[in-house]
Amino acid sequence: MSATTATTTETYTPTGVALPGMRQFGMIAGVLGVVLAVAGFFMSGADRFYQAYLIAYTFWMGVILGSMALLMVQHLSGGVWGIILRRPFEAAVRTLPIMTVFFLPIVLGMHSLYEWTHEGITETDPLIASKALYLNTPFFLVRQAVFFAIWNVMGFLLTKWSAEHDRTGDPALLGKLSKLSGAGLVIYGLTLTFAMVDWTMSVNPHWFSTIWGMLYAGGQGLSAFAFGICVLVMLSQTAPLNRVLTSHHFHDLGKFLFAFLMLWAYLSFSQFLIIWSANIPEEIPHYLDRWENSYKYLSIFIVVGHFMIPYALLLSRDLKRNIGKLRIIATWILIARVADYYWHVAPELRKGGLAPDLLDVALPLALGGIFISLFVSNLGGRSLLPVNDPDLEKAL
Repeated sequence: MSATTATTTETYTPTGVALPGMRQFGMIAGVLGVVLAVAGFFMSGADRFYQAYLIAYTFWMGVILGSMALLMVQHLSGGVWGIILRRPFEAAVRTLPIMTVFFLPIVLGMHSLYEWTHEGITETDPLIASKALYLNTPFFLVRQAVFFAIWNVMGFLLTKWSAEHDRTGDPALLGKLSKLSGAGLVIYGLTLTFAMVDWTMSVNPHWFSTIWGMLYAGGQGLSAFAFGICVLVMLSQTAPLNRVLTSHHFHDLGKFLFAFLMLWAYLSFSQFLIIWSANIPEEIPHYLDRWENSYKYLSIFIVVGHFMIPYALLLSRDLKRNIGKLRIIATWILIARVADYYWHVAPELRKGGLAPDLLDVALPLALGGIFISLFVSNLGGRSLLPVNDPDLEKAL
């Protein structure tokens, strides 16, 4: 490493622990969430525990996989917008090995989550029997092993080559990152689609949607951008990035957040419109179950709270340039994303109507606290900006 590069690296490397307040919050939230989750397990039972765990895990994995996808988009497109977000995205991706282990409770709770795992179900349900070649426990487990192996390998290479480029400045590494990202985005789209069919759509094996994978891809991008904005706002308040990040950067990121919100809304409405216009008995129960009981209040919140309110606020140029207000909107979107995942899963498993309990708060808090603690640990110790990137000066 040259003297100039070493000096630049030190310039953008935090002194001490990066985001100590966020790390402390993650640790407290994780411990509190675990304690509440244990209490909720004994109060509500194993079935409710696994149902709430699936929702929480899918949300936080959405942040991680969305970060990996956006990281690849930036490497492939070369857009300077992603340079200031690269380190937060990489820190999120580096939590994948630990988060892979946290998939085990879903494996243990398959009987509580998926009707098609019940013994003898293929003999009494012809529709499930027709899908048994795909929906069976051994093949499900093999698929998950393949998905996590692929995601971990891609995440490892993306972060490893980026770290090497920081040290050496070798331009060949940028070419390798670009090539990996081109193929990786295709692989991400395929693996994500099948994974979300397995994790969330198969909770009702009688229903299907061909837009399900794209809907989750848009939602994961929205979650990752909202999370990245929250992190950058906190980083912008302390050295070294308080000398670098300006309202112009957050204005651009706010426009991207708005774009992903529109993409998610477009895909969500497209799915609804296609199913409503076709009016096929096999498809419409998905929406009837979410409207003909107390779940309709959650449906209204998804439309108003997840889309209309953030949409109206993000139209404002001044608001997108106001760091504090933009962080509030990004945080609100993250909360709404949890509600959206709940809306996808809970009505299929809890037919009686909207009935959230302690576990629905405890498990997102527990997994979120663990993820945030890992995230902050990964963020520290490295330069907060890719110091050898040829577009760094332009990005700043």
